[in-house]
Amino acid sequence: MKRMIVSACMCGLMIMTMGCGKADGGSAGAADKTTDKETAVMNMTTMANDTADVNKEDVTVKISTTMGDIRVRLYGDTPRHRDNFIKLAKEGFYDGVLFHRVINEFMVQTGDPESKNAPKGKMLGSGDPGYTLEAEFVYPKHFHKRGALAAARQGDQVNPDRRSSGSQFYIVTGKAYGAAQMEQMEAQLQMAQQQGIFQRLVGENRAKIQEMQRNGDQAGLMKLQDELIAITEAEAAENPATLTEEQRKAYSTEGGTPHLDGQYTVFGEVISGMDVVDAIQKVDTDRNDRPTEDVKIISVEVE
Repeated sequence: MKRMIVSACMCGLMIMTMGCGKADGGSAGAADKTTDKETAVMNMTTMANDTADVNKEDVTVKISTTMGDIRVRLYGDTPRHRDNFIKLAKEGFYDGVLFHRVINEFMVQTGDPESKNAPKGKMLGSGDPGYTLEAEFVYPKHFHKRGALAAARQGDQVNPDRRSSGSQFYIVTGKAYGAAQMEQMEAQLQMAQQQGIFQRLVGENRAKIQEMQRNGDQAGLMKLQDELIAITEAEAAENPATLTEEQRKAYSTEGGTPHLDGQYTVFGEVISGMDVVDAIQKVDTDRNDRPTEDVKIISVEVE
């Protein structure tokens, strides 16, 4: 296991302290596009109250698109994301935005304000309302089954806390998986869990790492890496990432995108109009996964 973590994270100490060239532009999944724009981070203080004081009721909204209506349930146990979505909907923020990233048997993504009236061929996916949201992982209760509504975000290298985009979201389409494929997915989930723990630990030791780098203490850096790997192994062993029976049933029948589980905030699900989502995912797209003919949100209405 140590070799597996080292091969995946051997540059982790350097990356976390020195940064990387580009950010993931708020996209979801392994096919992320990159952009040089940095997303501003703002704590949504009105949404960050103790969850004991937050209304945990689900809310239903209707997303009217140029290809039909999609009704979704926003989960009450992800209140920051629910309330932010409602706020933007009531402000008309989503009116006119495009489904700018569409991948068949994966997901359809929207919510970029820069997509409004965007010229044909323009690469999209870096727009936002000027803030991000604290992650709300309610996993494995909420997972990436077919029809799941989840928040897009920048990648782990520039976003180790996995904060969500303030506006961009995607709806999962995915595909069904066999037993052997799910075993492989479970192994990938465990690797992602280990990488997440390791990156968190690197962040917590940032000052120590920077001091060692300034002093040219390569031996100290390697020793610290071994220590962090040992802690990672112990934490992962205490609560290993596995698929629940509900996940296995959903992924083997309805389908979804299990490799995203536990990494992106799932904050709702489609309750009607999945046929519209399926129609959107099958439209022709360009090399940037943008539909060649615009698919647009007309309005979002809180019911």
